[in-house]
Amino acid sequence: MRGKRFRLVTVLTASLALALSACGGGGENQLAGGGAPEIPVDQNAQFEPGTTMANLKQAGTVRIGTKIDQPLFGLNGLDGKPQGFDVEIAKTIAAKMGIAPDKIEWVEAPSKTREEIIEQGRVDMVVATYTINDSRKQRISFAGPYYTAGQDIMVKSDDTRITGPETLRPTGAKVCSVTGSTPAEKIKEYVDEQNLVLFDVYSKCADALRTGQVQAVTTDNVILMGLVEQSGGQFKILEKPFTEEPYGIGIKKGDTKFCEFINQTLAQAAQDGTYEKAWQATAGKVAKQTPTLPQPEPCS
Repeated sequence: MRGKRFRLVTVLTASLALALSACGGGGENQLAGGGAPEIPVDQNAQFEPGTTMANLKQAGTVRIGTKIDQPLFGLNGLDGKPQGFDVEIAKTIAAKMGIAPDKIEWVEAPSKTREEIIEQGRVDMVVATYTINDSRKQRISFAGPYYTAGQDIMVKSDDTRITGPETLRPTGAKVCSVTGSTPAEKIKEYVDEQNLVLFDVYSKCADALRTGQVQAVTTDNVILMGLVEQSGGQFKILEKPFTEEPYGIGIKKGDTKFCEFINQTLAQAAQDGTYEKAWQATAGKVAKQTPTLPQPEPCS
């Protein structure tokens, strides 16, 4: 069974993308595909027979799980195709296997289903703001990390009561996050369970904050930056990160050769400028400082 294919853009996705464009001061859409760098496809790539890389190159296509609701990292554009830093990282890996961007099958990968779609073989890899942790390593393997984020909190712009995670419980704030995500677990240290509201996507959390159903949204800072950027000045980030979240690329458990190949591809992208160009064309529209590629974890 193949993953759910991306369909025509929903009204919600269209409105998010239009809002991003409006916030950009009349210029190019913040996540416009036109700003993404051209990634050369290695048509001469050769791999050991039987490896994942060899099989995918022979097939001429790859199924990649990503998100469609997270501005700057993974957001469905008006053309129905995902855009963002995660997407560019995924394209870079595919290109190194000789697979062009138009041969990628994008599969929606919400936080709660990421391990499942890898285990079921519905995707070949997941690049979706996917924090590496020991619990997930029981079910899948990770390549990377390719970025280190930090959990933070988003509130309305005029909120002066919530100033950090330690103020959530005393203020009785309702806090929103996403089911199955690392931030949803971490925030339980700071908020009573009856005040934790969980949805399947972060855009619903933003809507709940806008309408006053919750007083705060928590997830990784880069995701919040995108939501703030498209909010038209309604939201702000506290800018007090309280975790480190290494983003990795999820693959089938025990596929060490594929993991090593991905890590080598990431290292080369950092050396030849592909990594920096991908950042500047996406998340770098808001976060101007280009991050340094983290040291890879051992493949297992």
